[in-house]
Amino acid sequence: MKKLGKAGQSGGMTRSQFLRLAAGAAGACAAGASLGPLSLAIAADAPVLRRPIPSSGEMLPVIGVGTAVVYEIETNDAKFPALVESIRTFLSNGGALIDTSPTYGRAEKNLGEIFRRTGQRDKFFLATKISTTGEQSGVNSVAASMRDMGTDRFDLLQVHNIRDTAVHLRTIRRLKDEGKVRYTGITTSFDNAYEEYERIMRREKLDFIQIDYALDNRNAEERILPLARDLGMAVLINLPFGRGRLFSKARSQPLPPFAADIDCTSWAQFFLKFLLANPAVTVVIPGTDRPEFAIDNLNAARGRIPDAKMRQQMIAYWDKLG
Repeated sequence: MKKLGKAGQSGGMTRSQFLRLAAGAAGACAAGASLGPLSLAIAADAPVLRRPIPSSGEMLPVIGVGTAVVYEIETNDAKFPALVESIRTFLSNGGALIDTSPTYGRAEKNLGEIFRRTGQRDKFFLATKISTTGEQSGVNSVAASMRDMGTDRFDLLQVHNIRDTAVHLRTIRRLKDEGKVRYTGITTSFDNAYEEYERIMRREKLDFIQIDYALDNRNAEERILPLARDLGMAVLINLPFGRGRLFSKARSQPLPPFAADIDCTSWAQFFLKFLLANPAVTVVIPGTDRPEFAIDNLNAARGRIPDAKMRQQMIAYWDKLG
């Protein structure tokens, strides 16, 4: 499947645009089926689902935060306070994992500022990446990431888009031995890299992989996700909303009546619960730039998760939408 642009971008409708439209179309929805994060009362005090990192048994909340595109703004941007509150809300409602990269513009610098304002850096599971070529360039990149985010350690350090993988994995493992990194990983969001990605998975001992996966992009189900489960690797899911494609297609459409059977009250939860129903998935990392989105996303990790039969029903319903 061809991928478009940077993570989180799309020629279709953004989530914010979708939710504004959804609010106007609420009367057309089936009873109890909300299109936006307005129905936030799914047992807000209910625990967020957690899953183990296979290599250690450490438990992680299954919904994280991705920072591509939406966290690349300047700190004097009028939208920046919403980013601060999004991260604060995410943590206070049961979240933990934040995924970023030095290639995401100002995202790492902005996270550093958010951590300074909230004083909560140590409460997060922080994941970033090396996305460069050459050993010294990778070492310098990690040092810059630590400086920008005001930290001396990362919970997870990943080779971004399997670029110079062998070289950077040596660096990551050295940093792990020094106590500056806890877990190793690799990423991709392009299915034309899957063949090489699979070879690396088989060759290297990894704690995590990160892969693109969405209701309308299920290619990772064929080999990558089963292999990760067989090899005991945790799985992060990027692009869970398909770069905005899913919201664009779902506009003005009601949730199916059976959504109530999985405690689902928004399309975002529908899309996320579908992914969480795959037992290989450890954490899904949707872009989250507003507090209400943080709550809505986390509510996908509360209540019932689809079984195999329900997943097929979700696919069938989705495929029939115009």
